[in-house]
Amino acid sequence: MPGVIFWDVDTQYDFMHSDGKLYVPGAEQLIPALAALTEHAHHVGIRIVASADDHVAEHAEISDDPDFVDTFPPHCIHGSPGQQKIPETTLRDPLIIEPTREDPVELKNRVREHDGDVLFHKHRFDVFSNPNVQPVLEELDPHVVVVYGVALDVCNRYAIDGLLARCPSTRLHLVTDATKPIQLNQADRLLTEWEGRGVGLISSAKALELNPNSTMGPERE
Repeated sequence: MPGVIFWDVDTQYDFMHSDGKLYVPGAEQLIPALAALTEHAHHVGIRIVASADDHVAEHAEISDDPDFVDTFPPHCIHGSPGQQKIPETTLRDPLIIEPTREDPVELKNRVREHDGDVLFHKHRFDVFSNPNVQPVLEELDPHVVVVYGVALDVCNRYAIDGLLARCPSTRLHLVTDATKPIQLNQADRLLTEWEGRGVGLISSAKALELNPNSTMGPERE
């Protein structure tokens, strides 16, 4: 399986555009870098593993009186334009995996036979709330994971912390010019914490040097 994967976090219209339902401040500025990362991955054969919110009004994080910590206004509602990924991060032949538990052996076989990208739908901030993420990661067994997308302090945080916990031998990198937080005052703290735990903080230019078999950065302690 691939040595390198790109991990695209929630690059959906409602987060990425200023007229979206839950715009991440400054996210529109990221679009050129996100487009370049996506184009590069498809050009050189790096598989993109992506997550996407796919909500209905009854989901626990959806509220008309949100606290912006555990609850947020309605966003990325199933079937709405805002739920769609932006065109610049369109996936190639994605294997869409819903957050309903699948047989892990059958799922691993599907991933093994699939040549395109992978898209995890989720109903919570945490991509690992989709119980199928773990067996897919076991099948892909990446040597390097390069994370980007939004929001740094919410869904990226869950993705990075989850990958650190579940993939201790994987080299993990965050593309710092391809992510933005909702709460700006959280960014420096998180970046410092992750760097201390062995996450490489890299630019999109550095990520664009990668190919499917690249190795990059020191092993985490």
